[in-house]
Amino acid sequence: MLIIPIKDGENIDRALKRYKRKFDKTGVVRQLRSRQQFTKPSVVRRAQIQKAAYIQGLRDSVEN
Repeated sequence: MLIIPIKDGENIDRALKRYKRKFDKTGVVRQLRSRQQFTKPSVVRRAQIQKAAYIQGLRDSVEN
């Protein structure tokens, strides 16, 4: 359960935004969507390798 303490006089929009950010960090929705269909372990590994290569390419381009 997520608990968001609200300070006196705090705007409700700001508290809602903090709640949404905290909820996104938990990854519940992403996990739910990924469990809706089975993906083979080899496909998962391939996606992880592609993501790592993409991020490494971005980091290399920033350094140069």
